[in-house]
Amino acid sequence: MKLRVWENPWRLMLAVNVAVLIGVFFYKLTREPYVPYIHLLVDYHFGFTKRALIGAVTSLFFAKVPVWLVFALSGAVWLITLGLFVKLFRRTFGFDEAQLPLFVFMAGSPFFLKNFMHTLGHFDIYGCALAMCLLLIPARSIAYVLLASAFSMILILIHHIHLLMYVPTIAVIVVLRYYLVLGFDRQNAIAGTASVAAVGLLFVAAQFWGSMAVPEADFVNYLQSRMADPARTNLLSFSFIWYQSLAQEIRDTWGRMPSNLLGIPVFALLIWLHTPLWKYFAGLIRSLSNDLHRRVVVAAIAMVSAAYLIMFAIVFDYSRWISNWAVCMFLLLHAVKTLPASQAVPPISTDDRKTTVLGWIVTLIPRVGIVRPF
Repeated sequence: MKLRVWENPWRLMLAVNVAVLIGVFFYKLTREPYVPYIHLLVDYHFGFTKRALIGAVTSLFFAKVPVWLVFALSGAVWLITLGLFVKLFRRTFGFDEAQLPLFVFMAGSPFFLKNFMHTLGHFDIYGCALAMCLLLIPARSIAYVLLASAFSMILILIHHIHLLMYVPTIAVIVVLRYYLVLGFDRQNAIAGTASVAAVGLLFVAAQFWGSMAVPEADFVNYLQSRMADPARTNLLSFSFIWYQSLAQEIRDTWGRMPSNLLGIPVFALLIWLHTPLWKYFAGLIRSLSNDLHRRVVVAAIAMVSAAYLIMFAIVFDYSRWISNWAVCMFLLLHAVKTLPASQAVPPISTDDRKTTVLGWIVTLIPRVGIVRPF
């Protein structure tokens, strides 16, 4: 058995990835969940409020919110996301030996599950999970478009920045899996247009009318009343974000821009480490039998990337944005694989030494981070 593992290092990489994930989890348990915890406290007590859906759902089950719930809830969502990805990968590619390198570069990427483990309690993973649900369920009727719209609105109620983070990817998945396959007619065109309008209006409402209208002291007092341990007021230090305007967020981001830009070479290096995966993705696009499909896919990648560039100018959590951009590319790769192709694309080579070295480096990097690299 040991000889077999060493003959196929990709199996060993999977085992090492599991060990790294466990290490990241225990490291995370030692950190104070400042932002993730306060998101479980904020609900609709003072009326319509941005970033309040998760807290509102939590309030249905917990009158007093314990700190451990951050890890219990986010850990459960992480496990669900892992299960969804394994099911999605099995359906799209299968789990034979030839597909192990592709699985390692995705599942073992520091952009993906390992970084979601590091950011336990943050809202990014919800967008990924719902997008994977749309990749797994049948796209045979107009109900698929309406479900995607409902998912997008749920994400915006969780946090309005999902309009830039995962809603574009969800829109692309709908276009690739539904509209390109079944075509456009009057009914589904109206449904798509109405969905886009509804999601856009909800975002505007959350962004411009979702801030707290009561004094911050009253808001903090209410949050304390929902805490299992009200004495831990340090966990409420981020209450100001429910009063922060878009203009203030942009000013803060540009104020940090000079130092944050120093991380760009590191992000570029991390993206380069996934070169075998990007080459495989490019091969999938070139193999598409329909020229229109290829143009739509290229335009979709540009659109999703443009949304992240806008996000870079607005909010300074650069490591999270880069990581989620990469995850969106992984999801789009799965969507593209379902389109008709004129030829089969060879899997990532298991014999290429450079690919193996890159696989090991990707495996050993524990995560990317939240604001700055690592």
